[in-house]
Amino acid sequence: MNPNRTLSAAEGWLTPAWPAPANIRAVCTTRHGGVSAAPFDTLNLGDHVGDNPYAVARNRMIVGDTLQLPSEPLWLKQVHGVDVCGMDVGECYPTGDASTAFGKGQVCVIMTADCLPVLFCDKAGTRVAAAHAGWRGLEAGVLERTVESLQCPPADVLAWLGPAIGPTAFEVGAEVREAFMQRDPAAANAFQPSGNDGKWLADIYLLARQRLNAVGVHAIYGGDLCTYTDAERFFSYRRDGQTGRMASLIWMAD
Repeated sequence: MNPNRTLSAAEGWLTPAWPAPANIRAVCTTRHGGVSAAPFDTLNLGDHVGDNPYAVARNRMIVGDTLQLPSEPLWLKQVHGVDVCGMDVGECYPTGDASTAFGKGQVCVIMTADCLPVLFCDKAGTRVAAAHAGWRGLEAGVLERTVESLQCPPADVLAWLGPAIGPTAFEVGAEVREAFMQRDPAAANAFQPSGNDGKWLADIYLLARQRLNAVGVHAIYGGDLCTYTDAERFFSYRRDGQTGRMASLIWMAD
């Protein structure tokens, strides 16, 4: 199956530019292609943001039908933590910020609107994962925990960094910078003074690369988009407050 064959130019959903095995399918939605009304217009996939639940359910069906998903994705209750769920979790909507799949047709998914979505697979195409990395989860180690949960050598792992708030828009307090630097002094390279007293601009993409490199993952792709500045394509919580959520999905085809 060609995962792009049913995607319209108007929707403009993203497919990672990475050398994943032929059986790996990965897509990140944009804000286009759904039925939700403003401020969730139109493809909001988050059921926790105040949107009409019937619209959210319809939007999730649209994604499943458009991508011809082999099964219902494992939608998570994301809490900016580090817990990684397997497909045998036994709950419809488990609490966690990452998931892994070792079987064909099992769909990992996470939702974002400024936080960093990271998709993973191994070079053999035998396992996949998706992680939600806002700054709290990133600092606490959600990416490291996800790599560990893949149960394969980190050198065999590919990672794709999806659309997140970019380094010219992500202003944080000094406490955020200090938290990252306490774990790795090199994190200082990911922060620049914002011009506002005591505030810093954080490069969440660089921080993610540093964390992944530290555990032996070096095949890292993506990381060149900004949800905050690209209002036409992406939801952004920091820009709009009440808004929708995109989804990043990955699975292994037959």
